[in-house]
Amino acid sequence: MKIGFIGAGNMATAIIGGLLGAGMAASDICVFDTDSEKLRDFQSKGLLVASDGADVTSKSDVIVLAVKPQNYSEALSAVKCSADMSKTFVSIAAGITIDFVRRGLGLDCPVVRVMPNTPLLVGKGATALCFSENVTEKIQSAVMNMFSCSGVVEVFPEENMDAIIAVHGSSPAYFYLFAKAMADYAQSAGIDRERAMNLICATMEGSAEMLRSSGDDADTLIKKVSSKGGTTIEALKKFYENDIENIISEAMTACTKRAGELAAES
Repeated sequence: MKIGFIGAGNMATAIIGGLLGAGMAASDICVFDTDSEKLRDFQSKGLLVASDGADVTSKSDVIVLAVKPQNYSEALSAVKCSADMSKTFVSIAAGITIDFVRRGLGLDCPVVRVMPNTPLLVGKGATALCFSENVTEKIQSAVMNMFSCSGVVEVFPEENMDAIIAVHGSSPAYFYLFAKAMADYAQSAGIDRERAMNLICATMEGSAEMLRSSGDDADTLIKKVSSKGGTTIEALKKFYENDIENIISEAMTACTKRAGELAAES
C-alpha cells in the first residue's frame, strides 16, 4: 500500500516518522510540498517526491491532506483530476468534514476524517478519527496503524469530531498554559524555573498515568491528594471559588464552535 502526503509540515513529518519507525519502506511513501528544501530532505531518506498534489494522488492508495483548513478547497481542486473511487483521502484539518472533502473532489470516494494532536511529534500523540461508510477494513486498519505508531487512537462517529477537538486536539495548549502559570509562580517564589518545570512535567506525566491505570476516577484521585485541613484543599478552594470547571467548559465550547466555522470559511 502506498501512502501519500500533500503538505509536509510538522504533523505530516511526525506521521511519516512514525511510519518509518514502525518499519514501513520509505519507497512506499510519497510526498509533495511547496518547500523544495523539505522535499530534498525526504528524498535523501528514500521517500518518493512528487511534482504536485495530483502526482501524489496518482501514485498513492491513501492520500493524507496535510494542509491548513483555509487551503483545503485549493488542494482538493488541484488533485481532482487524479482522484477516483480507488483512492482514500485522509483529512487531518480541524473542522473539515467528510462531505466537504467529497464535494471538493466531486466524488463519493472513501474519506477518513482525523484529528491528531502535536504530541505526535514526540511519539505521545492522541488521535481521534471517523470513517466514511465505504472505507474498507483493510484501509481502516492501515489508517489506524498510521497514527497508532505515534500514540493512542480512538474511533468516533463524525458528529463527535468537532467537539473532540476541544478534548485532545487543542488541549495540549491548555496544559502548557497551566504548566507555565505554575512555573511562573515557582520563579516568583525564588525557585529555579528550569528545575521547577522538570518537577511539573513529571507530575503531569505521573498524574496522567494515575488516571489511566490506578482504577480510580478523577474525583476519587482528587480526594486522595486532598487531606482535610491540608495544603491541597486550600489550593482547590481557590479553583472552585473561581468556577474553574465552568471556565474550562466555556473554553471548550468556544473551541468546538470555531471548528464548525472553519469548514464554512474554507
